[in-house]
Amino acid sequence: MNATLKQLAGAALMIAASSSFAAGALSVEREATIDGAPAAVWKLLGNFNSLDVWHPAVASSTQKGSGTSVGTTRELSLNGGGTIDEKLVAYSADKHSYSYAITKSPLPVKNYVSTIAVSPAAGGKSLVKWSSTFDANGADDAKAREVIGGIYDAGLGKAAAIFKK
Repeated sequence: MNATLKQLAGAALMIAASSSFAAGALSVEREATIDGAPAAVWKLLGNFNSLDVWHPAVASSTQKGSGTSVGTTRELSLNGGGTIDEKLVAYSADKHSYSYAITKSPLPVKNYVSTIAVSPAAGGKSLVKWSSTFDANGADDAKAREVIGGIYDAGLGKAAAIFKK
């Protein structure tokens, strides 16, 4: 198979994998400018199994599968108890982004698919965007958005603190 066909096949697999999870009707997006070059920030945030290093709510992360292969899963053990199971649905080292879906969680959401992306910002810094779509589950829409927004704020705040100069 030539390189072009391999690229097309890979793109088709990523689209198929990500489309197997329905997009929810609600969305949340947060952004943070981080005092680090995109390559350095991506080295930390781009590791699918490193959420326990940079998110204060995550005590540990256990991965099954290759770190960047679609279908890889992680189980996040939360501080204070509880677990969240997630599945990698897309990964691009070149674009410094990955998307994942929650498959099991105590959070008040379902049909949750999220993307973390790192891009260059002025002054050699990085812009980190964390966004998702989901449906509320066991809570009203406003509460579900508040919970997810709080998770993003806490994680991006900790990531920014790690790179603070």
